[in-house]
Amino acid sequence: MNKRAVFHLVSYMTLVIGLAIMGCAGVSFYYAEPLRMQMSFISSGLITVFCAVIMGVLTRGTINLSRRDGFGVVTFGWIFATLFGSLPYLFSGVISHPVSALFETMSGFSTTGASILSDLESIPHGIHFWRALTHWFGGMGVLVLCVALLPFLGVGGMQIYRAEMPGPSKDRLTPRIATTAKLLWGVYALLTFVEVLLLKFLGKMGWFDSFCHAFGTMATGGFSTRSASVGAFDSVVIDTILIVFMFLAGINFSLHYHALTGKPGRYFRDPEFRFYFIFLACASLFITFNIWLNDVASFGRCFRDATFTATSVMTTTGFCTADFNQWPNASRLLLVIMMFIGGCAGSTGGGMKVVRVFIMFKKMVRELKLFMRPSAVLQIKLAGKPVGQEIISHISAFFAIFILIFAVGSFIMTFFTPDLETAATSVIATLGNIGPGLNAIGASQNYAAISPGGQAILIVFMLLGRLELYTVLILFLPGFWKK
Repeated sequence: MNKRAVFHLVSYMTLVIGLAIMGCAGVSFYYAEPLRMQMSFISSGLITVFCAVIMGVLTRGTINLSRRDGFGVVTFGWIFATLFGSLPYLFSGVISHPVSALFETMSGFSTTGASILSDLESIPHGIHFWRALTHWFGGMGVLVLCVALLPFLGVGGMQIYRAEMPGPSKDRLTPRIATTAKLLWGVYALLTFVEVLLLKFLGKMGWFDSFCHAFGTMATGGFSTRSASVGAFDSVVIDTILIVFMFLAGINFSLHYHALTGKPGRYFRDPEFRFYFIFLACASLFITFNIWLNDVASFGRCFRDATFTATSVMTTTGFCTADFNQWPNASRLLLVIMMFIGGCAGSTGGGMKVVRVFIMFKKMVRELKLFMRPSAVLQIKLAGKPVGQEIISHISAFFAIFILIFAVGSFIMTFFTPDLETAATSVIATLGNIGPGLNAIGASQNYAAISPGGQAILIVFMLLGRLELYTVLILFLPGFWKK
């Protein structure tokens, strides 16, 4: 690994984080919060900027990234972002334990939405905005933002783009990767702005809540400004707006770009989108009837809560309007399955990704057919095109590693949680970047009861999930560090 080039690029990402932290001091000042709160952002930002400048100066040189270096930039970039991003929590005194501050920060950047904060109504506006901003940066990827803004990163931009963007294959909208990054961030920002306006003028939210929830929605993050999450607003209009934009955030953003440029038909021609849409619709209807027949509430309320929760869980957003921990076991199990599946490749959602599940399903069908006719030549196709054996092997390995990490992680977390359901769902909720799980970490609970040791383990799972395993795990191979 070219350490000088890697950490030089990490310095630019760290600089962006430092400037963003200082920007939150303006929010704190606007809401006339105590001087100590404002200074916590200013001092955190100055420390971050200073370290970024020193790192940049000490590592100056020619930037020429290999694929391996791209993995290093992304992994170390996210680690540095989390380390420096935790400073406002510590300096303000909102979170006192360093591990808990790192947990909250990684949860934000990885768009997991798992929190250790309980009384959110008492949290200062500056901290709320920083939490929301970590979501928004992490959703599309702060390093992809750097690729879009810094022209000289074009040399290694593709390596960073490959390592940070989710999915088994990376769509390029234009030949230049910097232009692709700009277009994706442009679509992302446009949808966020539209959602802010709808929440403000149709949902009657305040500007602050509108921005915070829009940031959390489009990033599929889930940090709310209320302890009861979105359920605190108890608004059909707000629920509907969030359902629509959570659904959009779970779709490959390249499809949004094509739709905005006059090609909306691309949505239903895409097999991953069709699977995502049909599965989510069927799951919502199943949960609706399951909880309605169990006398949870009226049919209208059941449909509203079921649709919102199913969309929130499958897109890995994690917003809540109802305590699904109290629902029948069939609905809870279906929600756990949806946690594993997640959103589409190229979206801001987490999980295994719909396209991987879809291809693995086709692979299983092919294997059954080959068992009956061993000499047959059967290809796995997606959108009418054969899927390469290399991609199929990659997806099979991803599934195996994902399930292995989930199993081992669940075993480890049994030592930090009160029951097996909490242990298992704490792992999939962080590995899949979802947020809420079941039992002690359910929709009406948080992660505060888990000890710092358990939180440290979950921090690793959040990073693994956001960077899709390989980007992080490759650092543990001895050959990675050889020149």
